[in-house]
Amino acid sequence: MSKSYYSLGLMSGTSMDGIDLSIIKSDGKTKYTVILDKYFRYPKDIYHDLVNIRDKIKNSNDLKKYEKQLNLIEKEITIFHAEIVNKILKKTKLNISFIGFHGQTIFHNANQKISKQLGDGKLLSKMTKKRVIYDFRKNDIKNGGQGAPLTPIFHKLIINQFKIKLPTLILNIGGITNATWIKPGSKMTSFDIGPGNCLIDKWVRTKSNKKYDKNGNYAKNGKINKGRLQYLFNFYNKMGLKNQLSYDVNDFNDQIKYINGLSLKDGAATLTEYTAEILYKKIFDSKPLFFANIVISGGGRKNKFLIKTIKNKINYSLKLIDEYEISGDFIESQAFAYLAIRSYLKLPISFPETTKVNKPSPGGILVINY
Repeated sequence: MSKSYYSLGLMSGTSMDGIDLSIIKSDGKTKYTVILDKYFRYPKDIYHDLVNIRDKIKNSNDLKKYEKQLNLIEKEITIFHAEIVNKILKKTKLNISFIGFHGQTIFHNANQKISKQLGDGKLLSKMTKKRVIYDFRKNDIKNGGQGAPLTPIFHKLIINQFKIKLPTLILNIGGITNATWIKPGSKMTSFDIGPGNCLIDKWVRTKSNKKYDKNGNYAKNGKINKGRLQYLFNFYNKMGLKNQLSYDVNDFNDQIKYINGLSLKDGAATLTEYTAEILYKKIFDSKPLFFANIVISGGGRKNKFLIKTIKNKINYSLKLIDEYEISGDFIESQAFAYLAIRSYLKLPISFPETTKVNKPSPGGILVINY
């Protein structure tokens, strides 16, 4: 029988509003049990610092240009991560073996072999007195991969453990959307397919004091501007985004300029239609035919209007992952707890079928700094 470990996973997504924390028990292979899921909202100053610096990082040169500012913010968010971890550790009697620390993605460009996550693993280990595993994407990129997506191996575990009928496509709608397709025989394919929440969220932040379009209500009550929509698709085609293997929010965020002048609601409606159309086309261009299930995970699943728009285009049954009694809010924090265990065991976390890496590759750097 394989040894099981208690692992704590930390994930802060592209919304940058807070941290998902999960504790799981797993052997890093064929089983897992969720012990705890909890969300911690960032203080307003950290949230604003993160959003402001991300909006400044347009290319890899900006990483150097804003290096001092990035270092300060990295320390700030690492300390906050440590504080919430220590708060949980004081309340639990479990012996946590690892902390899987994803950090905050600030820039990703696989072609340049750069994926920058803010998060100081050494400092987190020192402050929590725990083994920390972080920088999960570095080894994948080093070995020819795109550095993303990394969650498919956990998606596969979920499908197997909950006996979800195959074939199944898990559509993970975060800031960027990726898909994991599990076929009979547990054959796995995964790919980034386009924008998720990133454009809609940025538009709403720009035009209001809200962080996102709750339930898609702005878009639902707006009108699609077909002329502006065509400008968006012209940019998408001109820049060759359709054929790109992995994405960063910066690949899409500059498109906001094509809807400047529209009202909040009309802009949200236009961007929602644009996002849904890209996802629809990329899903079926990949030819994963004869689905048994399409399962939606990620924060975007809460945008009811976006999901309805995608569903109408696909004309196929969609289910939210929550319908399987799986907490859709904590898939990625659970995943990085799981990936931390696999990293410690030197098991692969990325594969040619998921990130285009040369061969199945372990990942994650182990730090013991106490």
